Amino acid sequence: MNDSVFDKEFDKIVLGFDPGTQIMGYGVIGITGKNFEMITLGIINLKGLDNHALKLSKIHERSLSIIDMYKPDEVALEEPFFGKNVQSMLKLGRAQGVAMAAALHRGLPIFEYSPKKVKQSITGNGNASKEQVAGMLKSLLKFSELPKYLDATDAVAVALCHCFKAANGDKDFSPKYNDWNTFVKENESRIKK
Repeated sequence: MNDSVFDKEFDKIVLGFDPGTQIMGYGVIGITGKNFEMITLGIINLKGLDNHALKLSKIHERSLSIIDMYKPDEVALEEPFFGKNVQSMLKLGRAQGVAMAAALHRGLPIFEYSPKKVKQSITGNGNASKEQVAGMLKSLLKFSELPKYLDATDAVAVALCHCFKAANGDKDFSPKYNDWNTFVKENESRIKK
């Protein structure tokens, strides 16, 4: 069990991130047996920062803060989707990478899920809208009102998708990276020497 900010004991805590360069969502799910409970959800608001490097710095700082506060056992992230705007995709990938770096810095295993897989696991429809995902989460996790930014519920969806895969003993269920050495080994071509 974690030594974390809550009084309640959980068997496992999962932190989900929905990477973004304007608004980045996060959600924390507690697991007890086969029961899932939303602990918190929120956003990292980056809209006031014009410089991309400053945004990445804030993502790193806040990700570490969230990890240190909630002491998750695992981190689940939504994979960047491939859009038409290459610059946007690169920036989104950097935001995801910074959140991954924060988790790796704290020694946490990382799991990645495509947006389609997340939507499928929550709603049964891989093409569901943000509103449909949020509505289903509201029903499943019994929270009273939706947040202003659905990036937060998207992050909860990523965490819950991960919980579902773990609970169902999915054969593809394994961390993408466990530590820096694994990351470096699998990404040698991206490292300058």
